[in-house]
Amino acid sequence: MKQSTHEVTTGAPDRAIVVSLAVKSERLSDDAVRHSLEELIALAESAGVDVLHSTVQSRDAVDPKWFIGKGKVEELRGIAHELGANTAIFDQELTGAQVRNLEKALDLKIIDRTQLILDIFAQRAKTREGFLQVELAQLSYLLPRLSGHGANLSRLGGGIGTRGPGETKLETDRRHIRNRIYELRRALQEVKRHRALQRERRKKNGVYQVALVGYTNAGKSTLLNRLTEAGVYAENQLFATLDPTTRTLKLPNGQEVVLTDTVGFIQNLPHDLVAAFRSTLEEVNEADLVLHVVDSSSEMKERQMEVVDEVLRELGAQGKPRITVFNKIDLLPDGGADLLTADGESLRISAFSDDDLNALKAAIQQRLIGDTRSFRIPAGRGDLISLVYRVGDVLEQEVDGDYIRFGVRVKRNEFDMMGYSLQPFAADEADRQEGETTER
Repeated sequence: MKQSTHEVTTGAPDRAIVVSLAVKSERLSDDAVRHSLEELIALAESAGVDVLHSTVQSRDAVDPKWFIGKGKVEELRGIAHELGANTAIFDQELTGAQVRNLEKALDLKIIDRTQLILDIFAQRAKTREGFLQVELAQLSYLLPRLSGHGANLSRLGGGIGTRGPGETKLETDRRHIRNRIYELRRALQEVKRHRALQRERRKKNGVYQVALVGYTNAGKSTLLNRLTEAGVYAENQLFATLDPTTRTLKLPNGQEVVLTDTVGFIQNLPHDLVAAFRSTLEEVNEADLVLHVVDSSSEMKERQMEVVDEVLRELGAQGKPRITVFNKIDLLPDGGADLLTADGESLRISAFSDDDLNALKAAIQQRLIGDTRSFRIPAGRGDLISLVYRVGDVLEQEVDGDYIRFGVRVKRNEFDMMGYSLQPFAADEADRQEGETTER
């Protein structure tokens, strides 16, 4: 049998053309399309691909057979032949039929954005849990596309798109893959159970949990290293780290909390990947506080923040107490002076500034443990005295004539929800309010 010209041998590098489709009805801005293509190129380079050419095709709608249209396919075939490419990477997810048609027409290995992300995760997984999660996501992606990716999977050692189960599942049928998916889900359920026991143990010991979330390459791992000396691999690349890392963080008052770095998010994050990593991402659901780390130097930071919010909503964690941490302000000429969030729960920091890290630790302490406030309550107001005990931890109390003075450690979110009636009785306003208190 004649060997296909695009088959590759073990160790041969992927030489790729990168393709994106801009559908006019989606009304994406030119900047958004450009950023997505640049991100795809960065993903490809993270996977060890040599990107030779990139292009954007604009159409009114997706071509169901050729995705980008027959004319564009013919154009790309000539470009790929001229440059010596052996792979085409598409910025959107393809159907099995589209993969099959494009592979035949272009005589190239066809990879879509989802498959590329899964391949990077396969490279970066270091723990048993990581391997299980990646394999589950890959097989869930592969199952409905077996007919379209058959040729891809036949290239042993063929680089992106063939790592992980792709090499070992070439001849397996759908039933075999479904059985393997079932086994992986059972194994991950055991991981989930073990993780839940660890969380329960921490809660019983009164340990607060803080989760780092953010768009990939926002600097979460660097921040974890600087706050806790974790020694986690951190590099200026997408998905530099995959497996979650938990370390102890000491706050300014000496109390210790648990800080967990989660996998970075990205736009169009594959649903199979979110599902496979749900046991890991549930650390976010169980956290007492979420630190949303933002790359303040990115031109697309607003869109990246939206992506993180979308994933948190999918996880059911959008209502968690949160601090938005605008990182990398050292890369901005004005230090990010205009970076604010609507709720005011934000900090501007550089992970390499000790002063900024101290400010972040103080903010974490304030949100988790609260500030000490003083209240001067009329002794006859049992309802307010009861409320004081509900909104915080009473550290001291002292009878002062017809009043009782309380020193209370209060979390701001709890005080905002329950403490409105107490505000007139704050000690620093007591003199002004004294004439009104007996009437209340």
